[in-house]
Amino acid sequence: MMSNDHSVDVPREITIAFDGACLGNPGPGGYAAILINTRTGREKIVKGREAATTNNKMELSAAIAGLNALSSGAVVTMLGDSQYVIKGFTEWLPGWKAKGWRGANKKPVANVELWQALEAAVSRHQSVTWEWVRGHAGHELNERADRIASAEAAKVDC
Repeated sequence: MMSNDHSVDVPREITIAFDGACLGNPGPGGYAAILINTRTGREKIVKGREAATTNNKMELSAAIAGLNALSSGAVVTMLGDSQYVIKGFTEWLPGWKAKGWRGANKKPVANVELWQALEAAVSRHQSVTWEWVRGHAGHELNERADRIASAEAAKVDC
């Protein structure tokens, strides 16, 4: 007989497809994150826009907004086409921090406040893994996130 004992909390498993878009760089930008509970299929979309921004800021904003839209403690898979965000978080961030937020060129790292916000957002969850997908290559979730982010950028009043 199977037990229905729910005393053991099973963490929520969430996939977040994130993307940013910018019309011009810099220019009007938008971001989107599609959050999917992998057990229930339940979906939530978070999105936003800024008048004068860069593509990199929008990519970071999408990842931050997606993670912050969740209650703490989830097991999260971040799915995106941004090498900047994924490599930045998984490879470059420890070095930047060790060097006082300076890059290999000794110059201050761009978007420090967003990197710090991303680090804080990640720390709220049980685990966060990052998966890179090729942009504009037919990956359904990535394509949807891109369409939503681009639509947000197009809504910006210049």
